[in-house]
Amino acid sequence: MNLLEKEALIAEKAEVFETSSPEEIIQWAIETFPNITFACSFGAEDVVLVDMVQKISPSTDIFYLDTDFHFEETYHTRDQIQSHYNLEFVRVAPSITPEQQDTQFGSELWKSDPNKCCNIRKVEPLTQILSKYDAWITGIRRDQAPTRANAKKIEYDTKFGLVKFNPIAHWTWDDVWAYIRNNNIIYNPLHDNHYPSIGCSHCTRQVMPGEDPRAGRWSGTGKVECGLHK
Repeated sequence: MNLLEKEALIAEKAEVFETSSPEEIIQWAIETFPNITFACSFGAEDVVLVDMVQKISPSTDIFYLDTDFHFEETYHTRDQIQSHYNLEFVRVAPSITPEQQDTQFGSELWKSDPNKCCNIRKVEPLTQILSKYDAWITGIRRDQAPTRANAKKIEYDTKFGLVKFNPIAHWTWDDVWAYIRNNNIIYNPLHDNHYPSIGCSHCTRQVMPGEDPRAGRWSGTGKVECGLHK
């Protein structure tokens, strides 16, 4: 399928998918683009999608970006999910270790240049892994941030050059947790301790009542995205 054909298909399905369930979208995505992957960060949205993907197509690749800076709770959640579903996540790592990064760019790069740190430890590895696929599935939701408000359930990802599916784009935070509770899904325990959005341990803080849910990400820097989603 060439780019023009993909664009025509995306335009056709974009409206249809607005009233489709996440499961219907995932089913169609996997059937239409067998060479597809799901990017999991082990947050609430993503553990929901792990469950859906495993029920629909257990053989579909699921990867995670191991920045080397995740919370211990995040790694523990990864291990629990792998054991529960009897699956093996694809680990995607940066090209340099934290020690090499310190040597090349100075210690605590996430403080001096958080965009560069994210680029090294997230964007570059993501670019490498996505180059192997025709489509990917993400857990972004429209109400997570203004930068995601216009996310469609299917779109062409011009940054990485493949089709992108956002099956729960229309869901609210309450929808996510209703699925988790109704299906007894394993989730990151940090969510129970004022961490609605969980990234690297160096750049994520607790969010207090009344704050924006993503206020804990790169707090005080003006940065709102890591570069994975526009």
